[in-house]
Amino acid sequence: MNADETVASGRRVLRLEAAALARTESRLGQSFADAVRLVTESKGRVIVAGVGKSGIIARKIAATMTSTGTPATFLHPVESIHGDLGIVGADDVAILLSKSGETAELLPLLEQLSGLGVRIIAITGGEHSTLATHADVWLDASVEEEACPHDLAPTTSSTVALAIGDALAVTLLEQKGFQREDFARLHPGGSLGRRLLTVKSIMLTDDLPLLRDSATVRDAWLQVAERRGIALIVDETEALLGVVTAGDLARRILSESELFSQTVDYVMTRSPRTARADELASATVYRMQQAGIMAMPVTDDANHVLGIVHLHDILRAGTH
Repeated sequence: MNADETVASGRRVLRLEAAALARTESRLGQSFADAVRLVTESKGRVIVAGVGKSGIIARKIAATMTSTGTPATFLHPVESIHGDLGIVGADDVAILLSKSGETAELLPLLEQLSGLGVRIIAITGGEHSTLATHADVWLDASVEEEACPHDLAPTTSSTVALAIGDALAVTLLEQKGFQREDFARLHPGGSLGRRLLTVKSIMLTDDLPLLRDSATVRDAWLQVAERRGIALIVDETEALLGVVTAGDLARRILSESELFSQTVDYVMTRSPRTARADELASATVYRMQQAGIMAMPVTDDANHVLGIVHLHDILRAGTH
């Protein structure tokens, strides 16, 4: 094959799979809504099973669901009849994948799950197959042809099955109200999860360096020295009036001998930069670095102090 033929072959595969996905989208209807309802109403987990290429797709679907707030696990059909069926409970919902719906290794699992009272969603191209007939919900994953030129290797069909699984996972995510912060909580070891950490998960909230505006600069100096470089000046409702930092004090201390007897409003920054608890920590660290500051008060919409976040804590959490 020359270069043009090679590119044409690749484009043909993409064209066939894109067309198959378009047909699958047009077929998506009430049965899809029923499948989502089964999972949403279930008090157990989602058991996903398949053999061969369908097994690989099943593993990916289970992983996607688990990482987006729908507990799921892959169950190998052959291992299931040799003891692994013990992980299944009557409150679970099963998603079984098979191109034909007649996969020999999958049918014994179908029988066992039905006997346990597990509700079953079938993703298969065989509408009148054993799997589709005995499932509670059938999702049509049929394709006109595989991208394989011999119409043998699962290519188009596995793409369609994977896309249906993704559609289920994302729709469930939306129904559950799964948020970016939830993703970060479930992915604490991943770089994406760390970037999605919010200020709330890092900020300090106990024993904050708060001072009233009647405090002296000496009081503020002690707070700054002992409490990581910042003091927060608040009114009687703990609404933020300003901040005093080591930089504020250093700029005045050499030239004003009576500085320590002054009240803090004399030296404080009256309109300090603040963070919000639901703000992404990665965004906060950018603003802190741009401004050259080491700590920020965290306030609510009424400007009341909720906590304080330090640049070193954010960096230690791995958000940048």
